[in-house]
Amino acid sequence: MLPSKSALALRTSAMLFILMFLLLISAHAQTYKVIYNFTGQGSDGATPYAGPTLDQSGNLYGSTYLGGTFGSGSVYRLSPHGSSWKYTSLYSLKGGADGAGPAFGSLVIGGQNRALFGTTEGGGFFGTAFVVCACPQREAVLHSFGMGTDGAQPIGGLTLDAAGNYYGTTSLGGAFGDGTVFGGKRSGKQWTEKVLYSFGNDSSDAINPAAGVSLDAQGNIFGTASFGGSLGLGAIYKLTRSGSKYTESILYNFQGLDDGQNPVGGVILDTAGNLYGTTFDGGINGGGTVYELSPSGVFTVLYSFVGGYGGPYNKLTFDVHGNLYGITNGDGANGLGSVFKLSPSNGSWIFTDLYDFVGGADGASPYGAVAVDGLGNVFGTAVVGGSDNQGVVFEITP
Repeated sequence: MLPSKSALALRTSAMLFILMFLLLISAHAQTYKVIYNFTGQGSDGATPYAGPTLDQSGNLYGSTYLGGTFGSGSVYRLSPHGSSWKYTSLYSLKGGADGAGPAFGSLVIGGQNRALFGTTEGGGFFGTAFVVCACPQREAVLHSFGMGTDGAQPIGGLTLDAAGNYYGTTSLGGAFGDGTVFGGKRSGKQWTEKVLYSFGNDSSDAINPAAGVSLDAQGNIFGTASFGGSLGLGAIYKLTRSGSKYTESILYNFQGLDDGQNPVGGVILDTAGNLYGTTFDGGINGGGTVYELSPSGVFTVLYSFVGGYGGPYNKLTFDVHGNLYGITNGDGANGLGSVFKLSPSNGSWIFTDLYDFVGGADGASPYGAVAVDGLGNVFGTAVVGGSDNQGVVFEITP
């Protein structure tokens, strides 16, 4: 017996209601909120290129490229305070020997006093590595770059090993002028910096690394260089450790095809030794890619962005469930950047667009990596926009 017209209409209406309900749930699956507006006034920072870093108590730490008391950048803390956040200026860079312009690398927390380690693009001779105490207004320069062949312009931040030694890159300088990987070791109250590798020793070498590095359990160093490689479109490299010496090998040369090109952001590792990273350009649609490189050398594109320019600019971030999070700088529905998530599912990855920046009070043009807490809340920064157009810190709540 065929259903009546009224029954069909009722069933259709019910299906439409369910569809609209599911779409409504999807649309409200995450909430975007600005939790701090930078002003660039007084000791407040401005232009936060670097993303925030979370500690175990839920505090956020970060740096700004400009602003602070002297206009040369700042280091700050945001602490949960009821339903809002309390801002504390920890240090204002003076722009001289202490450094100027903390750039794209997130701060890293380490040492017995849970101090904050980072780099500046300028100041010193040609950039610095620094440490700031979590108590306000105490900073120490670990190394001043730009003298001899030690490298120049360290914009990617630092990484610490289990012993508290630091590692990073310079995008310029070194023995061949194309950048370096460096390490710093502490002895008492003194730090000694050493160049571990100088890029550009031959025409197919990686050059000009913008990103910081990642370490595996054996002390091997992994990273990306935005340019160089066999085709000049960037490469993934490894420095294999043998005692105190390191040997470089190129793990992958970007082709500028579906695989992408110009990997600005660096790589992160999972427990199996797979590398995950992004490219700023290239891919199927020209908007950059997210990729995986296995220990055996198998390169897999996990996602290609649809925009023609302005893909991911910084490192990806894992959450406790193995999901990947990142930002695009100029991609997204409004061409002002986006925040995304990739979730592993039966051998593939599911892409979720968490937020598309709209500019204005909500901010735009994110450069820094995001931080993710145990509840899946995502924290990040946008360089422009906000109440004073000096950038914002945001939270996306699932």
